[in-house]
Amino acid sequence: MNYRGHGIALFSGGLDSSLAILLVMKQNIRVTALSFVTHFGCDFSDRSSCSRDPYPVARQFGFEVKLVHLAEQFVEIVRNPKYGHGKNMNPCIDCRILMLREAKKFMELVGADFIFTGEVVGQRPMSQYKPQLHVVERDAGLKGKLVRPLSARLLPPTEPELSGLLDRDRLENISGRSRRRQMELAAQFGLTDYPNPAGGCLLTDVGYSRRLKDLLYHCPKVDFRDLNLLRVGRHFRLDDRCKVIVGRNEAENIEIEKLRRPEDLMFEARETGSPLVLLVGTPDEAAIRLAAGITARYCDLKRAADVNITYGRNEADIQMIAVPPAEDLLLETIRL
Repeated sequence: MNYRGHGIALFSGGLDSSLAILLVMKQNIRVTALSFVTHFGCDFSDRSSCSRDPYPVARQFGFEVKLVHLAEQFVEIVRNPKYGHGKNMNPCIDCRILMLREAKKFMELVGADFIFTGEVVGQRPMSQYKPQLHVVERDAGLKGKLVRPLSARLLPPTEPELSGLLDRDRLENISGRSRRRQMELAAQFGLTDYPNPAGGCLLTDVGYSRRLKDLLYHCPKVDFRDLNLLRVGRHFRLDDRCKVIVGRNEAENIEIEKLRRPEDLMFEARETGSPLVLLVGTPDEAAIRLAAGITARYCDLKRAADVNITYGRNEADIQMIAVPPAEDLLLETIRL
């Protein structure tokens, strides 16, 4: 097929980015869609994500999708974003700039003509008002090359529009949080299977953000295991050197077992129904005793005077300690 040009899309798999692609494809433009993945749930396999599975729409309408993992560079942006965090730990403006910089590299690599997104003027308060849209375009180094097809007629014309590669009159002028026009467009294109608006990635979640702040404060360098543990169980900060993660059900016990390292201590009340409890860090005797008490509190013998708790790094290292269950008032003071 003889295309008039080539556009690179930022594609979450959601309604807005899908419609942006379809609007551009309707003008006989080849589209390559980039779906970004991070350690924090911008991942279409995660229900808490701001992304959704991009492949069904791509198969239905015939465009290419490539996955891009932002890896450690995104962790550093979360730790210290230039434009600050949102309500929780979400660095939305810095996140968008990073994605667009990566998309720019890809655009230059393949010789594409422009980049476009599904952003809508005024839809998201931190990152999609006009001043922020300008900042993102500037800092990503995409002045004139970044098209927002859903709101294009509300924004200054871009190079693809000025050159005639894109017909500006066939783009949209959507603004605000209503999705009425998007739903009309979806019906016109035959796009019927699309998700409701997402709440955002894990960085917008209050509980996850609280645990992440604690991790970044206590650990100058974090890795994928550390970040994955934040998504599992109840978390308790015992002191500056260690913390405890308590499985809430069998699935979380299995996940904790998978994520443990040889140096971690595992606690369990083997004589009764019990969570797996992971102690991460370098504990002293007081921390070990407290971790055992937390294990006792969440096992089936939580009302007993004392509970026998086994702990160790492996089966050859197993020890036993009898402790009373930790009191709820104490747990409230150390829970993350």
